[in-house]
Amino acid sequence: MGKVILTTGLLILSNTFMTLAWYGHLKFKDMNWSQNLGLISIILISWGIAFFEYVLQVPANRMGFKENGGPFNLWQLKVIQEVISLSVFTVFAIFVFKNETLRTNHLIGFGFLILAVYFIFKK
Repeated sequence: MGKVILTTGLLILSNTFMTLAWYGHLKFKDMNWSQNLGLISIILISWGIAFFEYVLQVPANRMGFKENGGPFNLWQLKVIQEVISLSVFTVFAIFVFKNETLRTNHLIGFGFLILAVYFIFKK
């Protein structure tokens, strides 16, 4: 149970950094310090943030992988990561991008992802 929680926790943290790296720069225009930055600067800042994603993602996958003594097979690790990624993104979009609306079709899509988790973990 410990590796399940640790793997999942690291994946949540990793995906938080990933979301910040991939989408956080879209809010830079609202910040005084970044208004004159060019695309190369934005890319470098995003890479700097994404570094921490990898620092957390790689150990999560290594310790969570069944062949390394973890509880998950490769397929399970991937689908867990995708569900966490969309969950973190949803929270980020709602609280950071207040003009984006969470709609019924989004929730239905997430429901299908939950079904994917069910089928991936089904023996």
